Amino acid sequence: MDLKNKRKKAKPYAVDQNHQSTVEETISFYHTLYDNPVSLLSVAKSGLQAKAALDFISVSGFTYDQFQETFKTTVKTIQNYAGQDLKLDAALSEKLLKSFSLFEQGIEVFGSVKAFHDWLNMPSIGLGDRVPFEIMDTITGITLIEEELLRIAYGALA
Repeated sequence: MDLKNKRKKAKPYAVDQNHQSTVEETISFYHTLYDNPVSLLSVAKSGLQAKAALDFISVSGFTYDQFQETFKTTVKTIQNYAGQDLKLDAALSEKLLKSFSLFEQGIEVFGSVKAFHDWLNMPSIGLGDRVPFEIMDTITGITLIEEELLRIAYGALA
């Protein structure tokens, strides 16, 4: 079975109010690390604690397969790093920080983690009918998704 079929068969992302507030608290914790480009660069170059990747999985609702596909590393590796209190490399740290920022923006636009998660998994006209999740594996893809969220927020849809 290919990854696209696995993703379609994954359990729907269920969110309760407690989870929503936990997500907001987690994003708030990381917000200061990416709230300006200089801070993001500095934190990324020094490396995030591996726990940040586990926090992102919790925030995003990604399955382990989705996380591994997007971040090009295994959850087992992240868990081992977290257990040893190790830091992630600059590239992975940057992608995680940009992804936290993206989720903050997406939650603002769609009103909830679930609604944003659902949108990430549907083709978007503004992205050339691409599924946003499928382009999140690069910084350019994340940037394109951010731009699409801005268009949605301001009603500037093509």
